[in-house]
Amino acid sequence: MTANSGTRINKYLSEIGYCSRRAADKLIEAGRITCNGEKVVMGTKVAPGDLIKVDGQTIENPGEKPVYIAFYKPIGIVCTTDTRVEKDNIIDYINYPTRIFPIGRLDKMSEGLILLTNDGDIVNKILRARNNHEKEYIVTVNKPVTANFIQKMAEGVPILDTITKKCEVQQIHKNSFRIVLTQGLNRQIRRMCEYLGYRVTKLKRIRIMNIPLDVKVGTYRNLTSNELKALNRLVASSSKTAY
Repeated sequence: MTANSGTRINKYLSEIGYCSRRAADKLIEAGRITCNGEKVVMGTKVAPGDLIKVDGQTIENPGEKPVYIAFYKPIGIVCTTDTRVEKDNIIDYINYPTRIFPIGRLDKMSEGLILLTNDGDIVNKILRARNNHEKEYIVTVNKPVTANFIQKMAEGVPILDTITKKCEVQQIHKNSFRIVLTQGLNRQIRRMCEYLGYRVTKLKRIRIMNIPLDVKVGTYRNLTSNELKALNRLVASSSKTAY
């Protein structure tokens, strides 16, 4: 391993499907990764032949076939790959035969669609907010929805030191509405509703880009060839996924 050659450790772990770059950065910060017996730091590069370990366990490039699945996350399941911390984590719940990790997050008290894969490259492309990937939700709140509420949600709400992007919002029942977001701020919908004096009682994600939620709670399916082709087109500015 040298300072000016090789691949950054976070990118490497992402490319081989071990975890996302974001998750790798957290492992690095926690001092849980070593290369050739030495703890790595942000920016460390690795090369073929380097011995990489996480928590003392050797990490090898499995060369496995890419996996892309759509999962209906139940309420109470946490979107984390750290199985040491959360007993109700998504990885243990699905118990997939090979290592996969979620693309993005869905908070513990929310339910609905989340994509999981072992393809770290596509994770990074999808998570880039500037790509404006749509995510659609059905939301129930604690009191009747008004026209003023719908208008303000659609035009943008001040949360987390910013104004949320304009979005599509439509009332569907007395206390519920449909919303399509193109950004992913932390607990965005809940914070938007709270700002306007509402409390979310149920939140379900029903679509991510071209992928619909069409499986039962707690179950998953593989993405179809056509879905992967469409996904490739949506992230056409980056390298494509395999299908």
